Amino acid sequence: MSVKNRVDSISRVILANPRAIFRTFLDKETLLAWRAPEGMTAEMKVFDPRVGGGYRMVLRYQGEDAAAQGKSRPGEDEVAVAFLEMHAEERVVESVHFVSDDPLFAEPMILTTILEKDRDGTKVTLRAENVPEAILAEDHKAGMLSALRNLARLTE
Repeated sequence: MSVKNRVDSISRVILANPRAIFRTFLDKETLLAWRAPEGMTAEMKVFDPRVGGGYRMVLRYQGEDAAAQGKSRPGEDEVAVAFLEMHAEERVVESVHFVSDDPLFAEPMILTTILEKDRDGTKVTLRAENVPEAILAEDHKAGMLSALRNLARLTE
């Protein structure tokens, strides 16, 4: 079950222009490199970078307790993502659905990545709507912060 009004959002200024950041959505390896949060690895199963397309990605937990985690299978989160909007250098809107038999993850989240020109580069905001209540807010924030750190490492 999702809390319809729950929105998790985080921002960071990245020392790269909006074009460089937007292009990370168009390359499978680059998208994989920044979307996998710290403590996880990622594998892309399907990749079609256009509105109406999307991707399917498997995130694998690392560490001793990895098998005890996972929304899809022990140690794994699998997500099916559809690109709803792709506005070059401005924003990307994705529908993110966890592949899971658990009804707590039945509804998709809407993830919007907003790119705003900043004097030092680009302010990147990740805004997730309809976040499943089973995802703890502090864990989600940590994952989004980790993704932004990865994105900065790739583009700065």
